[in-house]
Amino acid sequence: MMRMIDLHVLAAALALGMASGAAPAHGDEDHSQDAEKKAPIAAPVAGVAGAPAAPQRLADGSLFVPKPVQRQLGLRTRQVRIAELAATVELNGRIIPDPETSGRVQAMFAGSVIPGPKGMPTAGRRVAKGEVLAWLRPISSAIERGNQRASLAELEAQLAIAESRMKRFEQLEGAVPQKEIEAARIEHAALQRRRAFVRASIDSAEPLVAPAAGIVSASHHLLAGQLVDAKEVLFEIVDPARLAVEALAYDVGIARTLVSASALAEKTELELKFVGGGQQLREQALPLLFRVTSSDAPVAVGQPVKVIARTEQGVKGAAVPRTALTKVGAGETAVWVHTEAERFVARRIRHQSLDAADVAILDGLHDGDRVVTVGAGLLSQVR
Repeated sequence: MMRMIDLHVLAAALALGMASGAAPAHGDEDHSQDAEKKAPIAAPVAGVAGAPAAPQRLADGSLFVPKPVQRQLGLRTRQVRIAELAATVELNGRIIPDPETSGRVQAMFAGSVIPGPKGMPTAGRRVAKGEVLAWLRPISSAIERGNQRASLAELEAQLAIAESRMKRFEQLEGAVPQKEIEAARIEHAALQRRRAFVRASIDSAEPLVAPAAGIVSASHHLLAGQLVDAKEVLFEIVDPARLAVEALAYDVGIARTLVSASALAEKTELELKFVGGGQQLREQALPLLFRVTSSDAPVAVGQPVKVIARTEQGVKGAAVPRTALTKVGAGETAVWVHTEAERFVARRIRHQSLDAADVAILDGLHDGDRVVTVGAGLLSQVR
């Protein structure tokens, strides 16, 4: 931007020199006397007609920015008022799934994963609550499988004996008490169920169902036939329209004075609704839970955010957007104040967050000052 402005200045200077009427000497003609007769031309002064339209940093540190350059840079200003503002506290937080609408699928036992009816779930696939995502077939050693088959064989032998006894008693109905016949039937049915359970434990697979509706946010790179351990997380289900923020507050009383909150994820503003806070410290801080009310927010689970919590306490200052803040000197925070039509002055300030979009200037501004809200970073680059 500065190089383009310098080229415009050079072109304007050349045009000004040609318009002054001074012609270069040619041949053997002597124009020295003509030059003495002409009145001297004054040097161009910034801010007057015919002056080059280039921003300049003056000796006192302020900036001279002509009106055409202000329009070219797209500068915007706002008149500020000193008033009583709500005090805020900045908290470190992160995006988490809403506990009410999210779920996690874990392995109940060690086994191998078998694809479900729609294939192996992948990240981003939408699933319904109760849908079978995959199957988990248990794995066991040769000794365990041998013991299970031995138990199955023993049950089958007991079942055969119980079945023959039941049939014999039924043939002797009238000579054998009815209670013995009923006991034989009950024992036969119980052995049948036991055999079915043992047989299922040898070859059958356990279905892995979705505990909630949403999208598969993480599948942990599972492949068909992959072996997993017990309690291993296989799938995570998240509803992208229902996200939450967990923040850590080192002041345990902040939950009682909290009025509203918002969050800033890089450059994305999020509106939050306070849900509640626990009563047990974690890492010397109190966890607070907020629900993201912004629809279709471009954030991801696990992303760090800066939570600005507004409390009932008040501070005196001027509210300006975050875009007005800039760095000057040795990394000091400042704002540019539009003092005259083409003059800007940097004011070093002390600020505090109001919400995700605005900050409160506590010191460095006066009531009625016109602050640059758009293009402040471009003014800081003028040398």
